[in-house]
Amino acid sequence: MSADEFVIGVDYGTDSVRSVIVNAKNGKEIASSVFNYPRWQQGKYCNAAQNQFRQHPLDFIEGLEQTIKDCLKKAGAGIAASVKAIAVDTTGSTPVAVNEAGVPLALTAEFAENPNAMFVLWKDHTGIREANEINEHAQKFDINYLQYVGGIYSSEWFWAKLLHVLRADEQVRLACYSWVEHCDWIPFLLTGGENADAIKRGRCSAGHKAIWSEHYDGYPPDDFFTSLDPLLKGYAAGLPKETYTSDQSAGNLSAEWATKLGLSTAVVVGVGAFDAHMGAVGGQIEPYHLSKVMGTSTCDMLVAPKTDFENKLIRGICGQVDGSVIPGMIGMEAGQSAFGDTYAWFRKLLEWPLQYIDDENLRERVSASIIPELSRQAAALPLDEHAELAIDWLNGRRTPDANQSLKAAINGLSLGSDAPRVFRALAEATCFGAKSIVERFRKEGVPVKGLIGIGGVAKKSPYIMQMMADVMQMPIRIHQFEHTCALGAAMFAATAAGIYPNVEAAMQTMGGGFDKEYFPDKTKAELYEKRYKRYLALGQYIEQHTN
Repeated sequence: MSADEFVIGVDYGTDSVRSVIVNAKNGKEIASSVFNYPRWQQGKYCNAAQNQFRQHPLDFIEGLEQTIKDCLKKAGAGIAASVKAIAVDTTGSTPVAVNEAGVPLALTAEFAENPNAMFVLWKDHTGIREANEINEHAQKFDINYLQYVGGIYSSEWFWAKLLHVLRADEQVRLACYSWVEHCDWIPFLLTGGENADAIKRGRCSAGHKAIWSEHYDGYPPDDFFTSLDPLLKGYAAGLPKETYTSDQSAGNLSAEWATKLGLSTAVVVGVGAFDAHMGAVGGQIEPYHLSKVMGTSTCDMLVAPKTDFENKLIRGICGQVDGSVIPGMIGMEAGQSAFGDTYAWFRKLLEWPLQYIDDENLRERVSASIIPELSRQAAALPLDEHAELAIDWLNGRRTPDANQSLKAAINGLSLGSDAPRVFRALAEATCFGAKSIVERFRKEGVPVKGLIGIGGVAKKSPYIMQMMADVMQMPIRIHQFEHTCALGAAMFAATAAGIYPNVEAAMQTMGGGFDKEYFPDKTKAELYEKRYKRYLALGQYIEQHTN
């Protein structure tokens, strides 16, 4: 590579979308921009009490345009002409009902305000019943169609959400032509797609959430779905058997989007993937090192050579898929349904009276200070084996062994239980939940040789990261790049455009390394191990008594 060439990485998170322009020659960030979803911020189309979390496609479209244009403006004259590719990652599973033209139903006048016609966010658990039915139904077949998704299907995933929406809304059911992941739809949008059948489905989304596998020559047969519920007839049969890894091109930027963004139609658009998968690449994942993308939830990614995984199945995780992270390697996903959301819940609980104070500046200052001050005070508390103990299932349990019906708990409360002590218990619970994932990998014969931390919590909370190292009794390296998922998308963009021959080469040149490492305090190992065993026992009790 002689002259500078630039790529754009777009990372759709739960609350916002961020774009970065990166110099493909050295991985240097040229500009970045963040857009908070306005409708989401207003709480539209969501009902937390019913586990309903929906997002309007206009939030995604407006954010895409505004962040890329803002990046180009910040980058300065001349950069746009040298942009070679765009790649996108999103949360997932976050699918939407589309018509035959591939247009999300919420973008049509009839369904503009219908939550069932919008993207069903990853943490929407309205399909718990449907997920349970899929798990029971799968046991009736000679082939275990859930074997490559950990053996348990989750309400956070593709088919459970589709079946719930089809059952809940007749109008949407009649208008729905296909069901599409967010990470597959954005590249289709950027390339000017006009036919839902032409959407390129990513290996990442299909393999981890939609029961696609090369071992089945695609998806389970249509009979698997129609015998579960006739409403699913034709949906699996209508999906293409072929899937694409994210180092491949989804097409070129359409004339419409090239004009909107001020770019060329020669710009390559890469195949999309989930945020944690591209984030693992941006964070320079290594074989058998667990890449922990820590935000509202966690997604834990691990890659291993294909030769190590002949006839090996890992129980209770979110899938093992050839090429879902790095093409040519097996990508494994696990995670926690609530991580940063746990701390945000507690903050909102404490700041509840602030909503009745008219002084907005005061509200914002107090809100911003709660978690940092709690962290300082909690860090000063002496360790106590019998201190308050919490379970981190505020949004159910993702792994090990998905069960979104489970609820969180705090045990051992007394009149001496103040906010820092409860916060410490919640922080410990999230770290114990992370430890249970590592324990499951090891129990299944997959070594975990190291930890890599990326995402907002990893960058902003030394207290949580030090506790993570102490609980795990393993060092954890924190990647230096602020928007690591977007950087991973930029690496895939550079590969899709042919700037690099493969993702590994892009990682080596564009990755900037790590700026901090937390080492475990060996003196705390015994006490944390005792508390971890109490965490497991309390969790087992809750699970046994959850209807």
